[in-house]
Amino acid sequence: MRKSYILWAVLWWCCSCWTTQAEIFTSISQMTDLIYTEKELVQSLREYIKAEESKLAAVKSWANKLDDLTRVSTSDPEGYLGHPVNAYKLMKRLNTEWTELESLVLQNPSDGFISNMSTHRQYFPDEEDATGAAKALMRLQDTYQLDSEAFARGKLPGVHSDALLSVDDCYDMGKTAYNEADYYHAVLWMQQALKQLDAGEEAVVSKADILDYLSYSVYQMGDLPRAIELTRRLVAIDSSHQRAGGNLRYFEKLLFKQLNEMNQAYEPPSEEPIQLGTYSRPKDHLPERETYEALCRGEGLKMNEARRRRLFCRYQDGQMNPRLLLKPIKEEDEWDSPHIVRYMNILSDEEIGKIKELAKPRLARATVRDPKTGVLTTANYRVSKSAWLEAEDDPVIARVNQRIEDITGLTVDTAELLQVANYGVGGQYEPHYDFSRKDEPDAFKRLGTGNRVATFLNYMSDVEAGGATVFPDFGAAIWPRKGTAVFWYNLFKSGEGDYRTRHAACPVLVGSKWVSNKWIHERGQEFRRPCGLTEVD
Repeated sequence: MRKSYILWAVLWWCCSCWTTQAEIFTSISQMTDLIYTEKELVQSLREYIKAEESKLAAVKSWANKLDDLTRVSTSDPEGYLGHPVNAYKLMKRLNTEWTELESLVLQNPSDGFISNMSTHRQYFPDEEDATGAAKALMRLQDTYQLDSEAFARGKLPGVHSDALLSVDDCYDMGKTAYNEADYYHAVLWMQQALKQLDAGEEAVVSKADILDYLSYSVYQMGDLPRAIELTRRLVAIDSSHQRAGGNLRYFEKLLFKQLNEMNQAYEPPSEEPIQLGTYSRPKDHLPERETYEALCRGEGLKMNEARRRRLFCRYQDGQMNPRLLLKPIKEEDEWDSPHIVRYMNILSDEEIGKIKELAKPRLARATVRDPKTGVLTTANYRVSKSAWLEAEDDPVIARVNQRIEDITGLTVDTAELLQVANYGVGGQYEPHYDFSRKDEPDAFKRLGTGNRVATFLNYMSDVEAGGATVFPDFGAAIWPRKGTAVFWYNLFKSGEGDYRTRHAACPVLVGSKWVSNKWIHERGQEFRRPCGLTEVD
């Protein structure tokens, strides 16, 4: 009886198990479900393949585009980066677009590419660099009175190139300005983005996004009628926009309140497109801004025939200096008072090449000497990279130092090191004095060599556009000429500062500007440049 029970139990268990499995494979309904499941899996597989192919096509497109770009850029790196749009787009490309490509590749691990990206990422520009490049374009726009269209279409003065800005580029420019609360430039660049988008150019950014930034920026510029018109366009495109409706009601309420207070009738906004000159640029910290920028454009120069007749050229032998007797230096007057001279053929191409070679590995953000502490620090009004070279670095540096001493008759034993500076896109040095004023007595205290008595400035490159050295006080502009140098005294013979020598390095519009300068100090000049009888001798 016991055995029969156990056998029956085993048979029941086996049949139960078999029946359970058989129900899965014999159910038509379930089989149908599996068919559709398999179809979904195949569709999913095809979508995956399509995504992979799309990604590969996108990467190939990137590679082809960058192949063409790098072929052009590496053929003449300085010439390529000398165009401000190329420099800006390089900053933007490495800061934003390469990151997007990295994200695309990361969708399916690619160890070789990611490893390469990781290795080079430390050298990529960061957000601050990209913002700085955008601000440089705006600085050029202001100084040389260029509208956004000129930049977007590569139509810079004397230059026409294929370096164009897309809708998205213009939008990013405007957004950079907006984030800095610079609504003046935000309006100009958002308007350009809208113009190109309306003309049919393809873009990632939507018209609604552009109108959102543009309308609010126009409002911040005080143009309520146009802000209302732009916001209405935004509402027409996207009636559910998060801010548009509220902004529109606020703008309309504010406008009619102003009209009632001034007892004026409503006038529709101008149908003229927003462009350079539609709104006034806000004033900034620099009192001579307009004079300085006009000189950079070659306007407002105070050179006239009477002054020109007082300018001469001559051979300079450094007061019978034995090194200059057989080969004196050609000297030309650039200005009569204060006296500024230009020396010709001061540096050879070989010497310039060696100085650049020595300086390039040491280039860092240029500094200015803090007038209160005497410590070197960076400043927003000086945008360049510089390096300091000693006579011991190379015989060329020692030879250049000696040449400066021979020509000027001033000792360079107490001078500062030879400073080499490279001004790239929008590079500038706003109006400043080379000497320390009475309210900053400790500026050169650490050096123990007195004030900067004179400046010797070597031009080591020609500049296609921009980059002049200007003197706003008396309306002079000196343009870079490779291999030449200019020289002037910062102090009168009495040791008093000559405030007329306040000068500036204009932004480089197109090209790369290389200079080197020697700041010569007072100590050691007692018998080489004796004191005068009056304060302004």
